[in-house]
Amino acid sequence: MITTAAADFRAALPDAGRLIGLDVGTKTIGTALCDAGWSFASPALLIRRGKFTRDKAAIADLIVAQQVKGIVIGLPLNMDGTDSPRTQSTRAFARNMDDIALPILLWDERWSTVAVERTLIEQDASRAKRAELVDKMAAAHILQGAIDALVRH
Repeated sequence: MITTAAADFRAALPDAGRLIGLDVGTKTIGTALCDAGWSFASPALLIRRGKFTRDKAAIADLIVAQQVKGIVIGLPLNMDGTDSPRTQSTRAFARNMDDIALPILLWDERWSTVAVERTLIEQDASRAKRAELVDKMAAAHILQGAIDALVRH
């Protein structure tokens, strides 16, 4: 099941459980995990993009190791809420992940990278450090937004 509706995703997970957040970029995939009670999201691994089968295997390994029950993927919409070419590739990525047999929530990520970049700049992180952290922190930002919405439903 792939949805953009938090209520539908929530209904597919009646007992809550750990979630994984993904920030899918062209060069990397940032990952984040949340606790089983959906209180907080934390950055996890940064996966350097390669062949899709290898990327998917790395995500699947993390899902099994962390006993993940659902997947939240950042959806890069245009600022006006319409789809972009990146949105289309993210939707295709989600369809290719669907055989993992976990519910997938596509979550609006329009401001995630900007918010994370600002935080890192405020912390005086170097460009190299920001480049290393931004994708997995963006995944945590995306996941936190989704779990905040899920606990309200």
